[in-house]
Amino acid sequence: MDERRTAIRMKVLKTGRIAVSEKAPKIECAVRNLSGSGACLQVHSGTFGIPREFELLLDGGLRHPCKVVWRTESRLGVSFA
Repeated sequence: MDERRTAIRMKVLKTGRIAVSEKAPKIECAVRNLSGSGACLQVHSGTFGIPREFELLLDGGLRHPCKVVWRTESRLGVSFA
């Protein structure tokens, strides 16, 4: 499989939250790897119903607007917009 990422991802295990909108409940996720241009998110409740674009909230107040590049039943590959 050819590597198509523009930045090397570092393996991490951080807690994150997916924010679909300001009023909707946040969806807990685990950040499995991370770079300056994207991340792999593991969603224990499943990825069904998560829209193509959302905001990723990380500890320390970091916020990343995201676009889904690929998805499985429990993981999302996202690029930072």
